[in-house]
Amino acid sequence: MSDKKTETILRQVQDGSLTVEEAMLQLKLEPFQDLGYAKVDHHRRLRQGVPEVIYGAGKTPEQITGIITAMKAAGQETILITRLSPEAASIVGAVHPLTYHETGHIATVGELPAPGGLGTIVIATGGTSDLPVAEEAAVTAQALGNRVLKLYDVGVAGVHRLLANVEYIMNASVIIAIAGMEGALASVVGGLADCPVIAVPTSVGYGASFHGLSALLSMLNSCASGISVVNIDNGFGAGYLASMINHMEAKK
Repeated sequence: MSDKKTETILRQVQDGSLTVEEAMLQLKLEPFQDLGYAKVDHHRRLRQGVPEVIYGAGKTPEQITGIITAMKAAGQETILITRLSPEAASIVGAVHPLTYHETGHIATVGELPAPGGLGTIVIATGGTSDLPVAEEAAVTAQALGNRVLKLYDVGVAGVHRLLANVEYIMNASVIIAIAGMEGALASVVGGLADCPVIAVPTSVGYGASFHGLSALLSMLNSCASGISVVNIDNGFGAGYLASMINHMEAKK
């Protein structure tokens, strides 16, 4: 159910043309749309403030296309598709024009919302090899209505590169620190910033990095305060969480 339809129901209750019971029934009738292969959650925006996101891996292009069609019919203006292969993007894009970011294997359908929130989300990476995860985080944050500043390849192997951008670090509202190897970037950033830091371990590194496990454990054991950690290579989760923090308001 679209926000506009929900608003119409609420206004009808307000003006007395619809009873509370009738409104509740209409709201309950469409909690999700069953497509057979997917149950599209049109109420997620009402519950969480962010509409459903399509996870592209494991879905056929035809399934993704069908889900997008259902979302657009329900009034969703911006649709985010993560872990989308170039081949699938080409097929889906022939039906629903999309913007595909090949580095992050992520796509958006529709216009991006105007950036808002408390401030800027800074995304810092240890190296260029971390860009796929960083781009997933960046596009996710932008699709959720945030200003994003990218500081790529500023890892501790040349820490002066990070220190040259310390002004951006200190002015950020949220920072996403993305690194593989030993994952030290998050601790360094956490020691400089006065805002929440979201650490993302990546599977970049040699054998003893254990495909990101070493970075994950280092970030979890960081002595810097104010650091939270998401799963290995989870750029989407980091971008989503950063957006939630950037749009926090006091609840009355």
